[in-house]
Amino acid sequence: MSIEEYGKVTKDFDLVNNNTYKVHSICNYYIEVSDVIKLTKLINYLKKENTKYLIIGNGSNIILPSQYNGIVIKPLFYDLEIDGEYLTVGSSYMINKLAMESIEHNLTGLEWASGIPGTIGASIYGNAGAYKDEISNYIEEIEVLENDKVKILKKNDIFFSYRETSLQKKDLIILKAKLKLSKGNKEESLAIVKDRLERRTASQPLNYPSAGSVFRNPEGLFAGKLIEDLGLKGKQIGGAQISEKHANFIINIGNATGEDIVNLIKLIITEVKKEYNIDLFLEQKIIN
Repeated sequence: MSIEEYGKVTKDFDLVNNNTYKVHSICNYYIEVSDVIKLTKLINYLKKENTKYLIIGNGSNIILPSQYNGIVIKPLFYDLEIDGEYLTVGSSYMINKLAMESIEHNLTGLEWASGIPGTIGASIYGNAGAYKDEISNYIEEIEVLENDKVKILKKNDIFFSYRETSLQKKDLIILKAKLKLSKGNKEESLAIVKDRLERRTASQPLNYPSAGSVFRNPEGLFAGKLIEDLGLKGKQIGGAQISEKHANFIINIGNATGEDIVNLIKLIITEVKKEYNIDLFLEQKIIN
C-alpha cells in the first residue's frame, strides 16, 4: 500500500506557489485529494505509519520551513450551491471568491472577506475576520472529518473567539460549510468592496508577498503601532522585512526563507516585551 492510490502525488515538491509569503519549501510528498473516502483512508494510513503530514489550503496564514519532512495534503473540495440566502460551499473554495459570488447573487454579509486570500476551511478554522466582522457570524453548520467519521457540527457546537475556535484543539479536517447571508443590493456591496480595496491599497504592502497581519492586536492597542514606535519599520533579516508601509506586516522582498521570517518575528516579540512588557501573539502559524 502506498499514498499513490489516494490522489495525485508529486515527490520533493516546492510549495512556493502554495503559500502567500512565496517562500520556497520542499516537502517529501505533495498529494492532491478530491474524494472524502480517499482522504479518510489516506489520513488513517499516515497515522498508522506514524508519518508527519500537513493539510494545506491557500497557505495564506502559515510560515513554512525550507524543508518540510513530511507529506503535504491539498484537499480539492470546490463545490458551491446557493439556495436563497444559504450557501453550501466546499472547504477549498476561496473566501474572497465566495464573497464576490455572493454579491453577484445580491447577498450581503461577506463584503469584509473580499480581500482575504484564504480558503473557507482555513477561514472557519481560524475564525477569519476584518472590519469588525468575522466568518463565525454567518456559519450555520460545518461538515468535518473526525476520527474516521464524517460529522455535522452546528454553530453552537463550536466555540468562537478572536481568531480562535475550538476546532483548533481537535484532530479534524473541515470538508464543507453552510453559511447564511442576507438579501442585499449588488451595487451597494460593490461600492463597499471598492472602498475597502482602496483603503487596503493605501495602508498595506499589497505589492509584496506576505501573509497579512503577523500579530493579533493586544486589547485596546494596535500591534503595528507598537512595532512602529520602536523604530522597527524597514528592519530586515535575509529577504524578510518589516514593511515600511504597515509595521504589522512582514514582507518577502526577495528570496526570503521561512526561517528569515521567524527570526524577524522573534526579534519583534523580544523588543516589544522589553520595551512595553507586552506579549505579542501570532495570527500566523509557524510550520515545523
